[in-house]
Amino acid sequence: MTTRILLSALALAALPLAAAAMPQVGDMVGTNPEDATAALAGFGCTVDEFEAEDGMIEAKCTDETGKMWEVYIDPADGTVAQIKDED
Repeated sequence: MTTRILLSALALAALPLAAAAMPQVGDMVGTNPEDATAALAGFGCTVDEFEAEDGMIEAKCTDETGKMWEVYIDPADGTVAQIKDED
């Protein structure tokens, strides 16, 4: 009984972390703006704009806490190549 209560409490405590999870390097988000915007939104990252930078697609986005991020997407395969804290 105690174990079940502890596991339930841990699962509830982890929910906000799961909701605010950012994409990771290697995650597939797509190469067109519609797909990338939808995929990043699924990670809790609202896209503000896209730019081309150093041969990559740069998505500037805001997470659920209001923190700004730069997500670099490989235009050849649509995977996340790099993530930078914009602050």
